[in-house]
Amino acid sequence: MSASTAPEPASQPLVLFHETPGRDGRRIGVATLNSPRTLNGLSLAMCEPLDARLRAWQDDPAIAAVLLDGAGGKAFCAGGDLHGLYRSMLDNTGAAAWDNVYARRFFEVEYRLDYLIHCYRKPLVCWGSGIVMGGGVGLMMGASHRIVTETTRFAMPEVSIGLFPDVGGTWMLGRLPRGIGTFLALTGAQLGAADCLRLGLADRACRSSDLPELHAALAATDWDPDPQAHGAQVDRLIDRLSADGAAGAPGPLQTHFEAIRRACDRADFDEICAGIRGWDGHDDPWLARAAATFAAGSPGSARLGYTLVQRARLQSLAEVFRQEYVASLHCAAEGDLREGIRALLIDKDKSPRWRPATHAQADAQWVRRFFRRPWPEGQAHPLADLGA
Repeated sequence: MSASTAPEPASQPLVLFHETPGRDGRRIGVATLNSPRTLNGLSLAMCEPLDARLRAWQDDPAIAAVLLDGAGGKAFCAGGDLHGLYRSMLDNTGAAAWDNVYARRFFEVEYRLDYLIHCYRKPLVCWGSGIVMGGGVGLMMGASHRIVTETTRFAMPEVSIGLFPDVGGTWMLGRLPRGIGTFLALTGAQLGAADCLRLGLADRACRSSDLPELHAALAATDWDPDPQAHGAQVDRLIDRLSADGAAGAPGPLQTHFEAIRRACDRADFDEICAGIRGWDGHDDPWLARAAATFAAGSPGSARLGYTLVQRARLQSLAEVFRQEYVASLHCAAEGDLREGIRALLIDKDKSPRWRPATHAQADAQWVRRFFRRPWPEGQAHPLADLGA
């Protein structure tokens, strides 16, 4: 989840759906996130129809493949509905985590949508051009075919708003080379196409101008009678579109890969914090920015993100989504998320007052509160059926 600006006019369709005719009666389902003013930030009003349409296309034998992209040219999806969450938190100030009905609904619908994409039974191509952050990462990382371009800016920047890398982000980060996922969770460092490919966060690199050609190629494909072969057909199609050099030169994460691993592949949270602080003023602006973002971010979010990434290494995807759901509801009640959104988007003073105020105060005992189930005794987890 990341920053969003003012919402689109109410009359504007927030997700556009159409079906492109293909060969032999096949069709291509195309879903376009259509909120360019918010950089296609996901709202509940976007997640619900997108989930419903993806399920319908999955069950329609005439749909050979699905393409997911974003309108406006600047972003695939820059995050989630921070304004809506902020209003819900103001309405529930001082209340228990389970009392925020909007947060309960939003996180459940968003996480179910993300899980659906991970388990999708048809080729699902995600055009991850431009900004891909927070909720956009949640949509992209589960797709069977993840495309980045020279404009891709991929990050999980939640430490700056008092949240953590949710939408399955802790599962993704926990499966990166040791130390790398922790670094990305604590610093919100941005990755370009080359670094995404290096880490396995994307499958192919194309030019940002190639989207119309991708549409046309999908429509012109002679689809195999066996649906199980369609994924391999999409592989070959994208291979033909992939552009030499589209990913650019090796990215900064590749340049500093071993240094980051040495600093962040540690069992002691305080040692990791000290290592990241050591890059303050580094000669490479990318690493210096990572250190500055960490220093300015929520200490509680850093501890929570670190803890969740560690736990996720031993959990299934469904278990991770259930764990993140609990932690997200507590974030909506604890205060830092509300304060982070206020400082970034509402008052825009960029001076959040974090509680706890230091990384030392955000210790292992403090973080335990985020793992207590907030719903009434005897009630099942709202995501209990994931993976069933």
